[in-house]
Amino acid sequence: MKAELMKQSTDLFVEKGFSATSVQDIVDALGVTKGSFYYHFKSKEALLMDIHLRYIDDLLGRQKTVLETEPTNRGKLVKVVELLIHDIETQGAIGRVYYREIRHLSDENAATIRAKRGEFRENIEQVIEEGIEAGEFRNSLHPKMITFAILGVTNWSYQWFNPEGALSAAELADMYTDFILNGILADHK
Repeated sequence: MKAELMKQSTDLFVEKGFSATSVQDIVDALGVTKGSFYYHFKSKEALLMDIHLRYIDDLLGRQKTVLETEPTNRGKLVKVVELLIHDIETQGAIGRVYYREIRHLSDENAATIRAKRGEFRENIEQVIEEGIEAGEFRNSLHPKMITFAILGVTNWSYQWFNPEGALSAAELADMYTDFILNGILADHK
């Protein structure tokens, strides 16, 4: 039941937004009572926090696997971009809620999520730093700013990318990694 409550609420949060979705809306959609909801979650915000934690903890786990298994920094960066874009296809609704609804978490809960987001960002920044040191990336790069750019491009894709549209998630991930690694200049003089 907890998983069903999370899925239904995630869909409603995407459709209506967190603020406009009531606990009653969630239980009505599932045909259960409020007691069922409150058995699993002490509040609507607790549910939102569970959604955030599930998403970021899963993402951090998969990022860790990439960082431990890919032999090159370039490969690590490519795989991290791929997992972010593929998530739009595989975890679209939960990702939209994750990126859009953090503002509805209490200060304490938001700080917890921001710390985990910071860990994810710092891991990418470290890959770029190590790639510069290894000669895989240009030494003129500013790792922190490049990391923010990568995350800006990939995370904003949740707002517009439709995996059932003209491009697949794999094609978009390839385009992004080409853009990130090679830029847009026709001639690299």
